[in-house]
Amino acid sequence: MQHLTLLTGASRGMGLAMARQLLSPNRVLLCLSRQISAELQAEADQHGAPLVQWSQDLADTAGARERVANWLASLKPGDFASATLINNAGVLPAIVPLADVPETQLVNALRVGLEAPMQLTAAFLATTRAWVQSGWNGPRKVLNISSGLGRNAMASQSPYCAAKAGMDHFTRCCALEEANQPNGAKLVSLAPGVIDTDMQIHLRGSDAGGFPDRQRFVDLREKGMLSSPEDAAARVLGWLDRKDFGTNPVADVRDA
Repeated sequence: MQHLTLLTGASRGMGLAMARQLLSPNRVLLCLSRQISAELQAEADQHGAPLVQWSQDLADTAGARERVANWLASLKPGDFASATLINNAGVLPAIVPLADVPETQLVNALRVGLEAPMQLTAAFLATTRAWVQSGWNGPRKVLNISSGLGRNAMASQSPYCAAKAGMDHFTRCCALEEANQPNGAKLVSLAPGVIDTDMQIHLRGSDAGGFPDRQRFVDLREKGMLSSPEDAAARVLGWLDRKDFGTNPVADVRDA
């Protein structure tokens, strides 16, 4: 019997590292990203790992929700020992005060960073709840990749901070809801630490005049305090295997 995992934002950075580490003959992995990775597909073929990749713009939140719901409904729950959704995708708009963020970038950041995870979580919970009602009793998990910026305000970061703060709080709400359901899903919004990705390059390359905390991110790199995408992915995926997963719906990989 196989495991089922859905992962967004799997084309680069920690998302790609997670996808690689999730590849297994015993797992059906669905990746939703703007771009399909030929390299990831080749690696999956080499290991005999079932991989489905969709080119999906997550800013089309209703379309993404419908597509996921229909795909899940087409599966046979008896084929799977567990079902997991990992909402990893996010967007960092221009690093400027809110008044200067282009309207299209603000809309896109909130759609991809908050609305899409909510829509996909809703589709996942509803469809797998139907599995439970039909007699399936495997564990259901939702892992939302949050950020310390969802818990600590920073100038010129309001769209990203707001999306991550919203992610934390909707995770809390859903955890309360699922606690009252038979075989309810476990949910965690997890901050993965500071990772050496394109986002960090973007932050370090921003205009210090509009981003007062720029030097902080320069110092993180110069002091060797950034985790590699591979190390961060391993720690994040390790959280899924914790026996207490879901006990604290908002967590940090650096927590004990």
